[in-house]
Amino acid sequence: MPRRPSKAARPPRVPSYCLHRASGQAYVKVRGKVTYLGVYGSDASRTAYAAAVADVLVGRSVSPPKPAADNRPHVVTVREVCDRFVAYARGYYVKNDKVTAEAGMVATACGHAAALFGDQPAEKFGPLALKSVRERMIAKGLARSTVNQSINRLRRAFRWAAGEELIPASIPTALATVPGLRAGRTTARETAPILPVADGVVDATVAALPEVVGDMVRLQRLTGMRPGEVCDLRPCDVDRTGDVWTYRPASHKTQHHGRERVVFLGPKSQAILLRYLARGASSLCFRPCDSEAKRRAEVHAARLTPLSCGNRPGTNVRQSPAFQPGDRYSVCSYRQAITRACEKAGVGHWRPNQLRHTAATEVRARFGLEASQVVLGHSTARTSEIYAEKNLAAGAAVALAIG
Repeated sequence: MPRRPSKAARPPRVPSYCLHRASGQAYVKVRGKVTYLGVYGSDASRTAYAAAVADVLVGRSVSPPKPAADNRPHVVTVREVCDRFVAYARGYYVKNDKVTAEAGMVATACGHAAALFGDQPAEKFGPLALKSVRERMIAKGLARSTVNQSINRLRRAFRWAAGEELIPASIPTALATVPGLRAGRTTARETAPILPVADGVVDATVAALPEVVGDMVRLQRLTGMRPGEVCDLRPCDVDRTGDVWTYRPASHKTQHHGRERVVFLGPKSQAILLRYLARGASSLCFRPCDSEAKRRAEVHAARLTPLSCGNRPGTNVRQSPAFQPGDRYSVCSYRQAITRACEKAGVGHWRPNQLRHTAATEVRARFGLEASQVVLGHSTARTSEIYAEKNLAAGAAVALAIG
């Protein structure tokens, strides 16, 4: 059998032309050493890659590409604007020391622009380029409202770049001339409107929910709170001095606009909440650990096996912290609990934000749009109209009388 050639006799291995996703740079890796070659896909990086391959084949160490000999000014590309604005967004869109979802949405919107025009000068990015990015989003199957929001985020990125004197101020002005997509005048997918959920469906779902989550649903239905406001409810945030209690969330959706959010709690809401106020002032009222403790207590009460036989209480429970219930419901875990209960009850799936629409519709039908605006905590009545469905019964009564 012929012997395997030694390492010295083997031909050198040609390195691959690789992409560094975080920076958009091309690079090669030789003997564990990384050498950056320039913007990925550019002619300069391809030339530098060919030189690096030649160095490897002749046994020389790979040296980084030399800068251009001329003194041409640095050209800000679309990818650079996008990368720098994404980095800015991750430091700006922060709430309670956590980066919000808006930063991720900004990164997604900028990714569409960088994919098409990343290497082009940012000062050449005009309305036609923005429309091309919009068509790419539509081709990806994004809904019309999502496309409009992403395009607005791109406009915001170039407006920020103009403020940082990276690009001329005329660029964001030109991009502002591109109108948003209108319903019925585009091929973009339309989303179904969020409708109220019927009280019968809510009652059937609550019957299949754990007691703690069921009380969260009942409270949200009565008050029109946002799902996050129910999850964040604490005794210290509730003022119980009057006949009507008030709940002022420590953190809410419009907090960064300097607005105050007040939730009014009437007798029915007070009856639900009263059982959850006998705890530390800063502790959350609704906690998964309490719900799980109640479930285990019910299972133990229904136990048929004598305590002297079988497993002792608690011995067959996983003790790893990863499997222990926490002390806070997130909006996602709250929604997942409702989804599982809908499947168990045999009703159509609905989301907790639909309870806000249900409460708003009832308030508008009984007390008018202005009252609905106050209950929902909106700054304008126009926003409340999105949540509060019009009372069609009034129109039907008019038609019966005069039609």
